[in-house]
Amino acid sequence: MAAVRSPWLPFRVQRGWPITLKILIVEDEPKVADALDRGLSAEGYAVSIAGSGEDGLRLLDEQPFDFVVLDLGLPGQDGIEVLRTIRRGGLDIHVLILSARDHPDARVLGLNAGADDYLVKPFEFAELAARIRAIARRKDTQPLARLAVGDLEMDLVARTVARSGVKIELTNREFQILECLIRNWPQPVSRRVLARDVWKGMERATPIDNVIDVHIARLRRKLDEGHDTPLIRTIRGVGFSVEAPSS
Repeated sequence: MAAVRSPWLPFRVQRGWPITLKILIVEDEPKVADALDRGLSAEGYAVSIAGSGEDGLRLLDEQPFDFVVLDLGLPGQDGIEVLRTIRRGGLDIHVLILSARDHPDARVLGLNAGADDYLVKPFEFAELAARIRAIARRKDTQPLARLAVGDLEMDLVARTVARSGVKIELTNREFQILECLIRNWPQPVSRRVLARDVWKGMERATPIDNVIDVHIARLRRKLDEGHDTPLIRTIRGVGFSVEAPSS
């Protein structure tokens, strides 16, 4: 694999960045993993290393992380398989692919599989660190009182929803589902995550997947009425995601 070019020495992550991220580096090349470990750790991030996809998934199952820096050319289970496993499980975590595969098709594949970003080796550490901060800001600095994707806006204080400025009446459960989807945007949300975060794992006589599908269908009808572009997309075998229609 390609080595890291121009390591961490010329660049320092801005002090005062408000979030101490727990970052998992899944990388089988020891020199690259060590450079990333030292560079990110020196800036205050909590870093763990996994040398294979299997080890990475095991660590993700054992402890919480905020961010994964993921190589593609891993021994055994490759990076795309690891990424798809993460997204199928509904894990709410940022993923940046770091790979020597620089063909556009490889980038498209990685992003379509659920990566937040894709950086090609060799790379400048300054760019890597900047991309990590930019990805983290997408959710972590979003105002808590208001959420927005495309032409849809949610006021979490007034408990109102509007699309293209037109107010939409939602039930409490529909509001909670939509909030969950938007907070996780642009990543898909699995039925398991919806059951955990919206229904709080309540026991029900009706299977929870059926209940979720009924609520999603009702929510779709309300959100899409009068609009050409559907807002909620079903990803077979994964869950649901929010599109970002133009206003």
